Amino acid sequence: MEFPLDFVRGNFPSLADPERVFFDNAAGSQVPRSVADAMSGRPATHAAVQKGSWEELGQTIQRARESVAVFLNAYQPEEILFGVNATGFIRLVSTAFGELLKAGEEIVVTELDHQANITPWLDLKSRGIEVKIWPVEADARLDIARLDTILSDRTRLVAVTKASNAVGTIVDLIPVAERIHARGGHLFVDAVHFASHGPLDVRFFGCDFLVCSGYKIFGPRMGFLWAKREALDALPGLRQHFVADQAPDNSRARTYGYQDVAGMDAAIGYIEELGRRSRELPLAPADAIGRRGDVRRGMQAIRHYERDMTGHLLRRAGEIPALKIHGIDGPDYDAYRTPTLCFSLNGMAAAEVSRQLAQQGIAVRDGHQHCPRLMRALGLSESEGGVRASLVHYNTFEEVDLFAEALARMSASVRVSK
Repeated sequence: MEFPLDFVRGNFPSLADPERVFFDNAAGSQVPRSVADAMSGRPATHAAVQKGSWEELGQTIQRARESVAVFLNAYQPEEILFGVNATGFIRLVSTAFGELLKAGEEIVVTELDHQANITPWLDLKSRGIEVKIWPVEADARLDIARLDTILSDRTRLVAVTKASNAVGTIVDLIPVAERIHARGGHLFVDAVHFASHGPLDVRFFGCDFLVCSGYKIFGPRMGFLWAKREALDALPGLRQHFVADQAPDNSRARTYGYQDVAGMDAAIGYIEELGRRSRELPLAPADAIGRRGDVRRGMQAIRHYERDMTGHLLRRAGEIPALKIHGIDGPDYDAYRTPTLCFSLNGMAAAEVSRQLAQQGIAVRDGHQHCPRLMRALGLSESEGGVRASLVHYNTFEEVDLFAEALARMSASVRVSK
């Protein structure tokens, strides 16, 4: 299948500058024109106190909830909650879930995760909850055999990312779900990084909770939470006394940012349109119908294109002798990583590498990427971390070449100076 790259890049006005290469997408993606238009349109900005506008805003919220439900393959739109960001939802669920636990019961978190999906669960230790750490392997994978040694009959929840924002590792959630459900527990998934790289399917994953941030998937700076309806209704609602105690309202304590909700709906619409332009991509019959089929095709097209680009990225990076890749770089990269490259350039501080790349018009990011435990496990400094180049589907093979050529020049200059 030929990826419609011209269509894709034509949707993002910020990509028009040929002198600029944006490889910092894990910190926040660029926004399609349709999203910006939706956020400035009448349903997003019209004052709710004016006649007839409350119904219009309500329709905007419902339409966005239905779109996100399609994006996630949720069972019903009422399972979707909108809020400030994924971090806030993780804190909300961890606090509420902690009220259901007894002292001595256990939660598992991982070394692979962003701190946002670790710290809120660790804070439950003050209530007598035991929090166990699932460590990463040398190549930044999570070994399911290790989890088998950690789980017990007291384990009530596993909190894990679908993909690492720091090194790109993709986690197979199905065996995790099977193991925790066999013990009567829950699976909480941070999908923030993976959501821009491949199809999300909460039914297929077998999870109970999933969080995401819109600004990582070509949308506005907002977040959403999905949870099974029975799981949502079981949580003690962090709400005002006048809000109904059932999903989706039992976790809402403020007025929605309507412009953000409208933008989120438009972001899903962009993925749908990409899917309609990728109709030749085969899908299982159950996935090939209606909006869900278009969304899934859009995300499948992204995944296929990015797998090829990831291979090119790893090959070009591997040609630079002074460059060390942190994470998966073997032949099975296509199944287990996103095009997110964490690396070190021998003899140069991470901050200096990103500074010199920025001078050449290439935006990357240095630091621990809010994953200090992962940095330590990979032998990197918790404070300095590594350099991260994070690509998405609007990036190009030509940009990868420019990136690699810039690094090769920098590597040569390091060797000469020595």
